[in-house]
Amino acid sequence: MSLPTTTKARENMKAHQLKKDDFYFPILRLLDSLGGSASIEEMEQRLVEEFEFTDADLTACHEKSGTPIIPNKIAWSRSYLREAGLLANEQRGIWVLTENGRNAIADGPEAVRERVVAAMREYNLRRKASVDATVAEEIPPVDLSADGIASEDIGDWRDQLLNSLKAIAPAAFERLCQRLLRESGFVKVEVTGKSGDGGIDGVGVLRMNLISFQVLFQCKRYAGPVSSPTVRDFRGAMQGRADKGLIITTGSFTADARREATRDGAPAIDLVDGELLCQLLKDRRLGVAVREVRTEEISVDSSFFAAI
Repeated sequence: MSLPTTTKARENMKAHQLKKDDFYFPILRLLDSLGGSASIEEMEQRLVEEFEFTDADLTACHEKSGTPIIPNKIAWSRSYLREAGLLANEQRGIWVLTENGRNAIADGPEAVRERVVAAMREYNLRRKASVDATVAEEIPPVDLSADGIASEDIGDWRDQLLNSLKAIAPAAFERLCQRLLRESGFVKVEVTGKSGDGGIDGVGVLRMNLISFQVLFQCKRYAGPVSSPTVRDFRGAMQGRADKGLIITTGSFTADARREATRDGAPAIDLVDGELLCQLLKDRRLGVAVREVRTEEISVDSSFFAAI
């Protein structure tokens, strides 16, 4: 069930009008309606339904980075809400509404926005003061304008990673997906590379304790979204040949594609979009170097000087 909204709200949320903080309050309200937690996929699908975004809206991209505007804004909104202490994500891919976040809903959208902007200003000051400020972190520096709205097209390690993935050859991307699956618990992962095979790029066996599943996978080195016909064709090709299907893309999935992947009465197909792919590569340190940054809080001990 989608959340109530108005025609004016939907119009204001169109891709070319979106500001960085437009999703702050809707995300908090959404998580509250879902019992306080949600996966990234659930969150995006519900927001797409709430604001009735079209495929054209979802495929609109930033000119500089080429990343889809709306999914990118949703992702940044989650990160900024976490920095403000309103969301948490201790478990990968699952976002949780904190007690502060739940209480903030009663304060309304403007209060939430002001709280996030204040938190991000503090974050920028901490980052600027850090000696290792050049090291890439989970949240990039935020360029806040006079009215507190973040700039539209902020690049970070995810954008750089996706650009690198889009630049490599298709065969190299398939080999990378093969390695990612191996390091995620798959065994006997093979890249078939056969043409005319319904888009099937490889096969693997996912072992979970005493149970194993045959999985067919497809690799899409896309800049734009994967549509529902692609999902349907892939399901048709895997019929009777595997227990599960998996589509990995550097782009995104349309709302119809996500619905098709979980359609009742049909074998479910798992979807890995560009954002989740970046996180999986980061978790496994594949093409992503991560270094923890230590910050110092310094204060003057007046009692020391009084005792001299």
